[in-house]
Amino acid sequence: MKVLFIHQNFPGQFRHLAAHLARQQDVSVRAIGRDYAPGLQGIHLTRYRPHRGTGKETHPYARCFEEGVLHGQQVLRLLRDFKNQGWCPDLVMAHPGWGESLYVKEAFPATRLIHFCEYYYHTHGADAGFDPEFPLSAHNAAAILSRNALHLLALEQCDLGIAPTHWQHSLYPAVYHDKIKVIHEGIDVRKLGPAHAAVLPLAHGRELRAGEPIVTFVARNLEPYRGFHRFMRALPKLLDAHPTVQVVIVGGDEVSYGRRPSDAPDWRTKLVAENPIDPNRVHFLGKVPYDRYRQVLQVSSAHIYFTYPFVLSWSLLEALASACLVIASNTAPVREVIRHGENGWLVDFFDENALVEHILKALAHPPETAAMRAAARKHAQAYSIEKGIETYMNWIMRNPEAIGSG
Repeated sequence: MKVLFIHQNFPGQFRHLAAHLARQQDVSVRAIGRDYAPGLQGIHLTRYRPHRGTGKETHPYARCFEEGVLHGQQVLRLLRDFKNQGWCPDLVMAHPGWGESLYVKEAFPATRLIHFCEYYYHTHGADAGFDPEFPLSAHNAAAILSRNALHLLALEQCDLGIAPTHWQHSLYPAVYHDKIKVIHEGIDVRKLGPAHAAVLPLAHGRELRAGEPIVTFVARNLEPYRGFHRFMRALPKLLDAHPTVQVVIVGGDEVSYGRRPSDAPDWRTKLVAENPIDPNRVHFLGKVPYDRYRQVLQVSSAHIYFTYPFVLSWSLLEALASACLVIASNTAPVREVIRHGENGWLVDFFDENALVEHILKALAHPPETAAMRAAARKHAQAYSIEKGIETYMNWIMRNPEAIGSG
């Protein structure tokens, strides 16, 4: 069996599945990714870059589509090279968000195509316009709506779609719901868990230890989409209310979603200036290696996860697997994972007083928090890599006759 993965940032969400398939003796695995894709050991990766950018005269609403066509065109050239070399995949698994898989069926019409359906855009009821601090203009709404042209073509082209959560599945047009299955790719729960003797070294020789009053916040980048502005505005009140609390913040200063602030180089700089904090008690670690990230979760007394109604972060599941006491925003799809009072607490995204109240309660270590931590760890097992691979493989192999002969 020959399997091809296509992902701009390969391996991306396909890391565990691609590694699993590459270990099978009867499976040949290749991948296509952008010139900056990190790749995965043991898998042949062909990198590409579009031959040009979008045109200066292209309408703003159509730029995303043109960019997708340029990506798809370049990948099509690679697919034709594969075909000329005699390597024809039985299965292609692709993230269609950048247009890379637009023309897979033109090169290999009999090959089964499975798409990772991460997000279908809406101008109401999801991330856009959720935060009144950043109102949605008519111009931006039209641009957002136009982005779905790529996703609709992807849905028509693929044989099967896979969405990681039920809420993300629900965003797609109802006519395609039966074509999309809900499968989370999984996290490595075996490497995560509580450690009562955990120590987090900081600068200048200082150490934070499990059991101390430590609040943690993690995001790939510190920005409003992940509630960083709400958290920062709550910090002065928290620091005043609890004189010994230490706060550890992990995340970069780039932009994953949304935009940079207009009056500062990044959101961290802006929000620190607007919300005076004690640098001896609030520690910005930036982006950290995995082992250090795991230490952050292990020393946490209260872990904060806030997000717009948007793609669910792996970090929330990893915090649960680490038996953190999670205080999360009451937003979709967080509600699929956190059951208030059972395996964590949910608070209103915009209620900073409620956030501080729950943090102070967590730091007081009431009896129910131990049970909630245990329940969090137990619930996270449903999102294991092994479970994800098993479910993926069931759908990949469910109709073997639908897989091309290669």
